[in-house]
Amino acid sequence: MTAVASPDVRALRAARLRRSRGQVLVVGVLVLLVAGLWAASLMVGETFYGPSEVWRVIIGQRVPGATFTVGTLRLPRATLAVLAGLAFGAAGVTFQTLLRNQLASPDVIGISSGASAAGVVGIVIVGLNETTVSLLALAAAIGTAVVIYALSYKGGFAGTRLILIGIGISSMLGAVVTYTLAQASAWDLQVATRWLTGSLNSAGWPRVVPLAVACLVVLPLMWLNSSKLAAMRFGDDTASGLGVRVFSVRVWTIIAAVTLVAVATASCGPVAFVAFMSGPIAARISRSAASLVLPASLVGAILVLASDLIGQFAFGTRYPVGIITGALGAPFLVYLLIRSNRQRRN
Repeated sequence: MTAVASPDVRALRAARLRRSRGQVLVVGVLVLLVAGLWAASLMVGETFYGPSEVWRVIIGQRVPGATFTVGTLRLPRATLAVLAGLAFGAAGVTFQTLLRNQLASPDVIGISSGASAAGVVGIVIVGLNETTVSLLALAAAIGTAVVIYALSYKGGFAGTRLILIGIGISSMLGAVVTYTLAQASAWDLQVATRWLTGSLNSAGWPRVVPLAVACLVVLPLMWLNSSKLAAMRFGDDTASGLGVRVFSVRVWTIIAAVTLVAVATASCGPVAFVAFMSGPIAARISRSAASLVLPASLVGAILVLASDLIGQFAFGTRYPVGIITGALGAPFLVYLLIRSNRQRRN
């Protein structure tokens, strides 16, 4: 005899089905936007190439003019923009979820500042080449994250303590950057400033490959285990009651997020505010999503691709992508602060 589900159970199943369909729809739209912007980045430029020419270049055919312009210049740049956006977006929402604070992104809590300080010191004082600077920035970002976590883990993990320590370390590293730039020669100052703003101008396959490997290894693991991360939003006790191993989930998600931020920063510099904006934007457009890791990573890719197109073609002068994302992120930060104050008053 088949048991008949109660009206409450049927209503719960229907609501869950609606949420799943809504999330699939949102993710599908975001994927289409990423694909469209990536294709536009390959076609648009001083010379416009149609979809058929771009496709022939991608599959390895030789097209006069387009083989170099699309295959050597535009394709690595657009691919690096997608991968960097995915990495920054996923890492940003991971920290925001773990710390239960929309302001707790790698930009704010000092991880990106560690990479920035190391990169500037490597360029100005040591005189390293681009590859070595990227490796130094990678190591510095990981080291900064370890120091912040170690200093905040006194008598147990506390998100507020980690944020405050991260802001303090970020301020100190910012002072290091300012002092180092003041000692730089004119040429080194230009190189360091361009790296600090976050730029795709020097994109090439040697920069794309390490980030692609990191994304292929880390992102699927984060997407598949995003439900455990989502449970952490409700606090450690509630997550433990839901069967989540809080300590192990926290450790491996922080390691995964720091790896993504470090490799992405080493590849294209600390692109400002992408990690910070992706999570809140994904939360606004995907209200029914149980986890925001996948939507936020796609939003990050959209932000980097769109900002790069705007920086290249919307003005008379070409601007690095980090300048555009910084111009978007600063007012967004003010908006979040005002919104948080209003919520506290209510």
